[in-house]
Amino acid sequence: MATILSVSGSPSATSRTARLLRHLDDRLTDHGHDVIPLDVRTLAAEALLHADFRHPAIVGATALFERADGIVIGTPVYKAAYSGLLKSLLDLLPQYALAGKTVLPLATGGTTAHVLAIDYALRPVLNSMGPAHITPGWFTLDKDISVGDDGSLAVAPGPAEALAQVTDQFSLALGGRPTLLAATG
Repeated sequence: MATILSVSGSPSATSRTARLLRHLDDRLTDHGHDVIPLDVRTLAAEALLHADFRHPAIVGATALFERADGIVIGTPVYKAAYSGLLKSLLDLLPQYALAGKTVLPLATGGTTAHVLAIDYALRPVLNSMGPAHITPGWFTLDKDISVGDDGSLAVAPGPAEALAQVTDQFSLALGGRPTLLAATG
């Protein structure tokens, strides 16, 4: 099956965005994919701040992008756009870092006023990096994502179903197991 890089562009250690991605990573693993999580906030700050393309953290992140067949990009939405942290990483990757890749864009935010951030802010940048295919993405409201005291994640039923559909479409685009869709969908 495919190798998938699951990238969280959230600057927060307790991010709903990152937790949601790790939840979707489990679904993709159940589809037979090898999933590699990457939290951009864990990369060396000096590499991102000083745009150091040769910093080992950036070289390592670039290698992960090269290795992946598919990329899930998740970001919180701030001021109607994806996070500055994600922007910093994307700026440091090679121009065509997504060449030949299938990409799933996801976003979280506090208001439906930012639902178009995926299509009007994130998708054009991802498209400029040469992916073979960008699948339909999904925006999830913060209020629809809850974290239990034990760290478990729950997504409200409507958004959970929509997330499952876009994740399954992404998986199928990468050659995932369609038989699991009937069992879990």
